[in-house]
Amino acid sequence: MDFAPLLLLLFAFTLAIFLGFELISKVPSQLHTPLMSGSNAISGITIVGALLALSELEPTLAKWIGFFAVILAMINVVGGYVVTDRMLGMFKKKEKGSPQP
Repeated sequence: MDFAPLLLLLFAFTLAIFLGFELISKVPSQLHTPLMSGSNAISGITIVGALLALSELEPTLAKWIGFFAVILAMINVVGGYVVTDRMLGMFKKKEKGSPQP
């Protein structure tokens, strides 16, 4: 069994984690909502790719990795929309007659 492709994918995954952390930690709060909506679109593409990988791959380990990729991408999309909706709610004008929390 040749582990070179697996090591290359693991290296790319690890590099993506470090790069993502560095990029997100330097984003100012004013840009968070527009970037979050963009990352939701990318996560939607990730879901499609994970579903395609899940349907095509034969080994059991690959199917489990595809399954977890679908789950993690779905968590990311749903969480992104929840956070975006909450942040956009902060900018809505309050009605005069409504009680404030």
